[in-house]
Amino acid sequence: MSVLNSLSNPKSQLAVLIDPDKSGIGHLERLLQAAADGHIQHFLVGGSLMFTNALQQTVDHLRANTSVPVTLFPGNPSQIYSGANAVLLLSLISGRNADLLIGRHVEAAPALKQSHLEIIPTGYILVDGGRGTTVSYISNTTPIPAHKPEIAAATAMAGEMLGLRCIYLEAGSGALNPVTTEMVEAVRAAIKIPIITGGGIKDAQKAYDNAKAGANWIVVGSAIEENPLLISEMSHAIQEGSWVKNA
Repeated sequence: MSVLNSLSNPKSQLAVLIDPDKSGIGHLERLLQAAADGHIQHFLVGGSLMFTNALQQTVDHLRANTSVPVTLFPGNPSQIYSGANAVLLLSLISGRNADLLIGRHVEAAPALKQSHLEIIPTGYILVDGGRGTTVSYISNTTPIPAHKPEIAAATAMAGEMLGLRCIYLEAGSGALNPVTTEMVEAVRAAIKIPIITGGGIKDAQKAYDNAKAGANWIVVGSAIEENPLLISEMSHAIQEGSWVKNA
């Protein structure tokens, strides 16, 4: 099954985001074990700003030790690696930075054309998560206010009309708050293509809330860097379709 077909599954799924800068072999082994225990079906690899060249090593280690597909979540064209299964080709449709709407894509197109990666055109929408994040700073764009779900919905509609294959609602790594359920619900009501949510999802309750609101993939990164055991708890809440706080 292709990654896009899996993403289109109406049953919500947890996706684990791995920042290569923060993932030595020991940490990857712990993540792999936790992901196996939680029956994780997707890994994302990448970051807004990377200081090492560990992306290839991270992807290769994952591919060698699990059958779970590995999808690139690139912050720039240098994070394209054909050893992965797929790539989210992100177009920052919530901003007005032409470089991130089409400019970087032109740079990456020749390498992507020659790769065997499954390319998934993705509308990337930044949402205010309560404090400034690396992605908003690096992208030089203003996030959509968290209390303006109608703006996110209209932006997502435009992305779908332009032919994008999925929408990524992003509060940013280390966000204080995740994308609100009201915003996810508004976007879900406005479009038919899959929705990915990420940023600020720190516990099973928030993961479940995003799933119930209509997200196809719930992406978790920062929270599991400190506690990989959260993977199983979040995955269980999403897959079972229910979550009782403090149960």
